[in-house]
Amino acid sequence: MSLSLDGRYAGPDSPRDMGWVMPYAHTDVARDHLTSLWGPATTALLGRVNAEGFLGFWPTVVGADGVDPRDEAFARWLVGTDKVVLSSTLGQAPWERTTIVDAPAARVVADLRAAQGGDILVLSSASVIKELLRAGEVDRLALTVFPVFLGGGPRLFDDGLPAGQWELVSQSAGAHGTLALVYDRVTAVDA
Repeated sequence: MSLSLDGRYAGPDSPRDMGWVMPYAHTDVARDHLTSLWGPATTALLGRVNAEGFLGFWPTVVGADGVDPRDEAFARWLVGTDKVVLSSTLGQAPWERTTIVDAPAARVVADLRAAQGGDILVLSSASVIKELLRAGEVDRLALTVFPVFLGGGPRLFDDGLPAGQWELVSQSAGAHGTLALVYDRVTAVDA
């Protein structure tokens, strides 16, 4: 999930505007961070809005001239992996290897975990991440923090989340002050 220094994932004018991320998303630290996340994942979980954006753009990257190899590798993974899109409005998937599910995110994740695949990667879908955080279904938080204040807009971490402790397991800093952070949830077994 991409966040501003003031904890926002989108600006005040539109929750769908991610243009503020683009000057920083092309840094080595951001690209390497994403690469470390999708490698062990066998399923991409997305909300409908993010699915439309991601799956409308990333397939066009495959085979394009001048593309960073990390971007093309991610695009190939996204096209080729199983995708679950949470939506109450899509009737059928316009993308290959995609299942549309109209169910609460926590129940979908429980079903996916029971299938014993690899990691489930939620790709920047704030509504899905928020629901999973409230349900205690997030084991790892991967954040890319960009050095900008948006001054308004929706926050990822709303009041009322369950109390808990997180352990920093990976950190890197890059150009322009971009930070890539990975936190694992500390469970009673870990403590």
